[in-house]
Amino acid sequence: MTLKKFIALLLLSGAMLFGTTVVNTISAQPDETATAEPERSGQETLKQWFVDGGPGFMVLPLICLIFGLAIAIERIISLNWATTNSSKLLKNISSKLDEGDVAGAQAIAKATRGPVASIFYQGLERIDEGVDVVEKNVVAYGSVQMGRLENGLVWLSLFIALAPMLGFMGTVIGMIKAFESIAEAGDISPTVVAGGIKVALLTTVFGLVVAIILQIFYNYLVSKIDSIVNNMEDASIGLIDLVSRYRRANKA
Repeated sequence: MTLKKFIALLLLSGAMLFGTTVVNTISAQPDETATAEPERSGQETLKQWFVDGGPGFMVLPLICLIFGLAIAIERIISLNWATTNSSKLLKNISSKLDEGDVAGAQAIAKATRGPVASIFYQGLERIDEGVDVVEKNVVAYGSVQMGRLENGLVWLSLFIALAPMLGFMGTVIGMIKAFESIAEAGDISPTVVAGGIKVALLTTVFGLVVAIILQIFYNYLVSKIDSIVNNMEDASIGLIDLVSRYRRANKA
């Protein structure tokens, strides 16, 4: 529930930031009657490019960026919370099983956050039913945890693909408008052509920039998930060994 509130707050902040940027951009437009244009800073140049590209088309990749960043940040926080010191967890559970305290081992697993601890708890609940049952339960629940780790990546990949497409669409429409301007002018004026092409290409640039930013986050998240999954698999093997040793000790 906290993460959902965080996402909503982030989206609201992004929308407010965008609105402030647009207002500042419009209010900061240079006077057309001025004879000399003052030198603009990098931020003012970006604002001007946003306006030149047309808010109607530039805002669409911006929405993809806001939602994509919200998903990426939420996933980063969730995955960091899902990271568990599996070696320490295995050591604590091993000590409890050596004492024959299965309930204590379950309590340790239940009190520890992360998918590894959840898998351990599910396996320890079936410890009296045999190693095979524990192994099947661990594998089945591990698949569920993997699905939860990948939650949201589909939407992030959608925004990565959608942002440049929206930019290209703005470019195509901008080129159409440029040719319409040429037709209305009756000649191929460099000023008319250059202005139309500039407006058209700005939407493509912005869409590509959004896709690049989100792709970096996506690759980081995939790498983080792979690391957690490998940790889950190694820890699961260690748990099965502990359960086998516990079962042999109780049969002896």
